[in-house]
Amino acid sequence: MGIRGELRGWWERGRVLAADHPLLADIGVALLVQSAMNMPFLVPRAPGLPPATWAAYGMSTLTVLPLVWRRRAPVAVLFAVLAANLLYRLTVDGPGQPLPYTGLVVVYTVAALSAARERLVTGLVLLLAVPVGVWLNTRSARELTFSLFVFAAAYVFGRLTDARQRAHRVEAEQAAARERARIAREMHDILSHAVSLMIVQAEAGPVAVRAAPERAEAAFDAISAAGRDAMAQLRHMLGVLRDDGAGSDGTAPREPQPGLAALPGLLDRVRGSGLDVTYRAVGDVRPVPEGVGATVFRVVQEALTNTLRHADAHTAQVQVTYTAVELEVAVSDDGRGSHAAPRRGGHGLVGIRERAAAHGGGAVAGPGAGGRGFELRVRIPVPAAAEVRA
Repeated sequence: MGIRGELRGWWERGRVLAADHPLLADIGVALLVQSAMNMPFLVPRAPGLPPATWAAYGMSTLTVLPLVWRRRAPVAVLFAVLAANLLYRLTVDGPGQPLPYTGLVVVYTVAALSAARERLVTGLVLLLAVPVGVWLNTRSARELTFSLFVFAAAYVFGRLTDARQRAHRVEAEQAAARERARIAREMHDILSHAVSLMIVQAEAGPVAVRAAPERAEAAFDAISAAGRDAMAQLRHMLGVLRDDGAGSDGTAPREPQPGLAALPGLLDRVRGSGLDVTYRAVGDVRPVPEGVGATVFRVVQEALTNTLRHADAHTAQVQVTYTAVELEVAVSDDGRGSHAAPRRGGHGLVGIRERAAAHGGGAVAGPGAGGRGFELRVRIPVPAAAEVRA
């Protein structure tokens, strides 16, 4: 197992090096093909055949040299390799090769990297070049069949490589799109919550200044706190996205997203806006994955933001219930209920459902108990506490 791990590590490091330095990788491929081409020169030749010469060795090297530029101009390299092989066959009596190594590498490259027109040209050229090469060599049907087979196999492997690379690119683009959507939801939640708190406090400020100056001061403090909290969360999020980083070590800060432990602070900020919020945890409280905790925080934040903006409520209840297999979050209020529900069905509720679905859960929303108020329930499957700690 250790040896396999070492080999896998070397293979992965080699793939990274080849991806970062394609010219170096092509030089390595050319050297590998040259090693294979040299094998017949090391094997004693049959009696009656002239010995291999340095000229033959040099001509075989000439057929390999164009492979260094195979990625940049695959079709041009194909013609260069065909010309060099023809020159080798017509000018020197060198050892024959068991496989057309250079041709196979170039055909694979054309199939993997070139457009359809270039692949068509390559196919037509091979249909002419392969029979000519067989006629100059053995003129046997067996060699012709074998040559056509190996070139077709090289072409198929090249197309499979291209298909796999396309699939990887599509997967990467989809992952980037999901990440952009996640960031958009985070930005929406942070800004919507902070601005809603500021608006509520700002609207109450003028009345408080005349009636109770001490309450006006508290309102301004709440506005300031909401703004600072929003700026801190946005700074964290944008810092993670930056490439240059802001830390002394040149890396961007990567603090964890707020989770269940941050709920009391969130509720305190909401209470400062005048909404009486109660919180209760039911069941066997246990650690949850960081992603689940962040989702719960954003769900509660979005639900309370909607309550502040649309419900005209006086009280709200937040309950987190722990069961053996899932975590249930319920947020309810005593506001306008079904009359406010249509206004709550916008991007906020859609984002909550997407967050829950991302963890394999779901969300339902509607009138509260007895038809009063509004209630949101989100269920998210969670693993056992031992799995989370592991």
